[in-house]
Amino acid sequence: MLEKIIQFSIKNKLIIALFTFALIGWGIYSLTRLPIDAVPDITDNQVMVITVSPTLAAQEVEQLVTFPVEQTMVSIPGIRNMRSFSRFGLSIVTIVFEEDVDLYWARQQVQERLTVAAKEIPEEIGKPEMAPVTTGLGEIYQYVVHPKEGYEDRYDATDLRTIQDWIIKRQLLGTPGVAEVSGFGGFVKQYEIAVDPDKLRGMSITIADIFEALATNNQNTGGAYIDKNPNAYFIRSEGLVSDLEELNKIVIKANDSGTPILIRDVAEVGFGHGARYGAATRNGQGEVVTGIVMMLKGANSSQVISDVKERIEQIKSTLPEGVTIEPFLDRKKLVDNAIATVTRNLAEGALIVIFVLILFLGNLRGGLVVASVIPLSMLFAIAMMNLFGVSGNLMSLGAIDFGLIVDGAIIIVEAVMHRITHSKGLYLEKSRLSSGEMDAEVRSSAGKMMSSAAFGQIIILIVYLPLWALVGVEGKMFKPMAQTVSFAILGAFLLSLTYVPMMAALALSRNTQHKPNFSDRMMNFFQRAYRPVVEKAIHNKLSVLAVAIGLFIVALITFSYMGSEFIPQLDEGDFAVETRVPVGSSIRQMIAVSKKAQTILLREYPEVSQVVNKIGSGEIPTDPMPIEAGDMMVILKPRGEWTSAGSREELIEKMQRSLAVIPNATFSFQQPIQMRFNELLTGAKQDVVIKIYGEDLYILSGLAADVGNKIRSVEGVEDLYVEAVTGLPQIQIQFDRDKIAQY
Repeated sequence: MLEKIIQFSIKNKLIIALFTFALIGWGIYSLTRLPIDAVPDITDNQVMVITVSPTLAAQEVEQLVTFPVEQTMVSIPGIRNMRSFSRFGLSIVTIVFEEDVDLYWARQQVQERLTVAAKEIPEEIGKPEMAPVTTGLGEIYQYVVHPKEGYEDRYDATDLRTIQDWIIKRQLLGTPGVAEVSGFGGFVKQYEIAVDPDKLRGMSITIADIFEALATNNQNTGGAYIDKNPNAYFIRSEGLVSDLEELNKIVIKANDSGTPILIRDVAEVGFGHGARYGAATRNGQGEVVTGIVMMLKGANSSQVISDVKERIEQIKSTLPEGVTIEPFLDRKKLVDNAIATVTRNLAEGALIVIFVLILFLGNLRGGLVVASVIPLSMLFAIAMMNLFGVSGNLMSLGAIDFGLIVDGAIIIVEAVMHRITHSKGLYLEKSRLSSGEMDAEVRSSAGKMMSSAAFGQIIILIVYLPLWALVGVEGKMFKPMAQTVSFAILGAFLLSLTYVPMMAALALSRNTQHKPNFSDRMMNFFQRAYRPVVEKAIHNKLSVLAVAIGLFIVALITFSYMGSEFIPQLDEGDFAVETRVPVGSSIRQMIAVSKKAQTILLREYPEVSQVVNKIGSGEIPTDPMPIEAGDMMVILKPRGEWTSAGSREELIEKMQRSLAVIPNATFSFQQPIQMRFNELLTGAKQDVVIKIYGEDLYILSGLAADVGNKIRSVEGVEDLYVEAVTGLPQIQIQFDRDKIAQY
């Protein structure tokens, strides 16, 4: 079968050439469509249900919101597990599905059951909603909305949040690949009615009366139309409140004398803001507003970021005077660095392989024929990656070994060259072969050696097959690598059957006279050095075996003392510092600590270009943090501009010492994507996590503190954080029902 394919390829050179050009075109087109990212996305196939309940404490959220949502979702087929999170004012239920379940089908099933869950949740508590169709690594672009220099007094945190929600967000949502834009920080503008209880009591008005008056006096209605030939007049009433004055004039009811009682008679009307669970600060200068662009699951992050940047430039022209948008976390920088690293490594590897090929083959034409297999097999692999939905990243592209790829081509080309110049065959008396004779020699030599080449490539493919069977996080991380390498080897195998024999017949020299060259002299030198070693090894089998066993034992012992990582740490170029203050601290206290930390870092370290701290939870709380916790993003300048430290670890150590002067605050240094990876893997942002399970939170809290004290002295422990599950101060109001009945 293989010989027939080789024979066809040599006989029909034009057809093979056309197929080769088609492969080049297909590969280049696929390269433009290939999803590019820095690392694989390991997020589970999941749907998140978020319910905001501003009036409920954590216990009520668990009982009245989280539990009903969990109970209605448990019957959905294909669920692998379900986890929930209840905090003051917030409930998050994450439903994890099997990997083969279609995400949009899963979201439809969840949506159908949300209507049932909403009926079981008491009215006015909260409405459960699904999170956007994004992933744990979907936060690809984050920016700050702040006033320009000289305009700080014109715009406060409420104005900036209004600009973010009503101008920037609405225009960004139309960008292809953007699932959602989450606002973070500032104050959400609201109409606020401050009721005077004494006036209510004096006029015999209840809070319910005010609610009813506001609801019935703040709506538009329609009244069909009146037919007045030849025109039809459509009727509508405009009752929506448009300003504070109209709110003041709403009638609650009339008193006994018939005088109307207005809202302004019993309350003060003004602008306010709702209870907030998040804030943002920048460069120690006070509060700002940030926006987080969330990418649609499966989209090309590199392309989406480019489109977002282009849209941001358009949006800037529509902003009020003195307001600007400034990015502080841009995944494109990391993606570009990762792809540049991969490209450089692949190019260097290809050049080394080409140099070694030409050096050892001793034939420039033969070396170039073999080397041309490298870009062609890469284009085939990229086309297959695009076909199978494998993204290009450090794990998938960085694992390609060009030495494996050109193995089959080397065997065929070397066999052809050896047969033409060294064999004592039919054409020995001729100095140059004809075209037909060359075809025959290539067909014969390639046909004989192809089975050996194919056997070697099949063995390599079999080595990667177990990685194809990986599932879960391991599958998401390492399966793309196995797929990419397999695609490249498969492409090289097909090229060895078709392209290489055709090019060997066309490009290799037809001269039968072999002239000794540098390659021959080099190989003779190595053989003279190698032959005595082999002969001695054959005559001393036991000694060689003993040395091999000894080296194997030494390797095992050495390996047992080596550290291990799930994946190598990627230098992202920026720091993500998890900042925490004691449980129960106010958001103003957290903002003050944040400003102090930012001021210290900017003052003492010229490597820092800007510092942004996101405190608590944002508008879409996919990363729900309490108000006493924040993620401080330290954006660094390029490594060549560093002066305070020579390495990342040294800079972290110095920054930790500088921040230690802030009392009652802890700072844990990580990297943005690394932190999200840890959270997706273990549910926590730290590298190593210990979880303790039980029924009583107070017992669990004590055990956690005890475990923390015991492991604090373990070698290698730098940052230790024990999560507090109790101790949040509350004001509890308990009713005396006997007194209520009495009065």
